[in-house]
Amino acid sequence: PFWLNIVFAAGLEAHNWQRNMGGTGDTPFSMALLAGGCAGTSVDVALFPIDTIKTRCQAKEGFFAAGGFKGIYRGLTAAAAGSAPGAALFFSTYETVKPIVKSQIGDRPVAVQGCAASAGEIMACLVRVPTEVVKQRMQAGQYGSLKEAAHTIMTKEGPMGFYTGYRTMLLREIPFALIQFPLWEQMKQ
Repeated sequence: PFWLNIVFAAGLEAHNWQRNMGGTGDTPFSMALLAGGCAGTSVDVALFPIDTIKTRCQAKEGFFAAGGFKGIYRGLTAAAAGSAPGAALFFSTYETVKPIVKSQIGDRPVAVQGCAASAGEIMACLVRVPTEVVKQRMQAGQYGSLKEAAHTIMTKEGPMGFYTGYRTMLLREIPFALIQFPLWEQMKQ
């Protein structure tokens, strides 16, 4: 798809810039891309039923009217389709940005990791938010298929309809990443 080409082109361009500037990341770009994609997909698929229950509990029409326990995997295709690219984009951006930030601000690990994680979230949400919009609407029973959801959102709301909640998602994800990734880096050592 078109957006996937943009994601890979941006990631490869950032990686080439890093290499040309003499930077060496801890993790190669391709490894971060593959590992991030596999990890993201595994987590999203494993926890999907719990996510569906949460979404239906939050639905304005109520849990049972939104589907209750029926069709607990409705929307899994949307989640799975966005999981690998979103997580891969996060981790490849994170690993690519770390040495760039370090070259600018010096050896301040928490600041470097926080900036890199924030950049990773900004990029990953470009894929994650449209996936979440479609997935949550399918979980709430508004649409019966991925194709129907995507077509209706595009027709009624245009391309920006897929980005409903982008800023809110960033306001949630960035503070979490600012805490999580410096801790994760410390625990790896």
